[in-house]
Amino acid sequence: MPLKIHTPVPDFTLPSTAGRDFTLSEQGSGKIMILYFYPKDFTPLCTEEACSFRDAFEAFRHLQVDVVGISTDDIATHLRFKAAHNLPFELLSDPDSRVAKLYGAVMPIVGITRRKTFLIDAQGNLAAEYENNFSADGHIKSMIEQLQNSALTNTLPSLQR
Repeated sequence: MPLKIHTPVPDFTLPSTAGRDFTLSEQGSGKIMILYFYPKDFTPLCTEEACSFRDAFEAFRHLQVDVVGISTDDIATHLRFKAAHNLPFELLSDPDSRVAKLYGAVMPIVGITRRKTFLIDAQGNLAAEYENNFSADGHIKSMIEQLQNSALTNTLPSLQR
């Protein structure tokens, strides 16, 4: 069942590149958060997407918006990917796509993780989502537009690119 805007997102716990488990209800509590699902570390489009989030990271951090990436890759692969591209945010390992399924981020039949991005408000509700499996930069642009057009934060000029 698809997630609905302004309703609570599913809570989850996954291993993180921070060396400890990440639990959304704990680490995301009281924060605006971007969760982005992607298919695979080190592939061209996934690398472009991660680097786009990296390049916009300071603007998101200024607004106290956390960014977290999720794929089926294991933590060792995530750590290499994070180091190779100097990613300043955490990556989570969802090897059985359990969390991706909760968020409707798995392609039916083929079982591959969709390129899907979620904006979660400080109360843990879905504020916006964006999906495009063939474009990386649209995810960043969509999240910036959603933040600019919402009441989530009042300091949006720093998001101009």
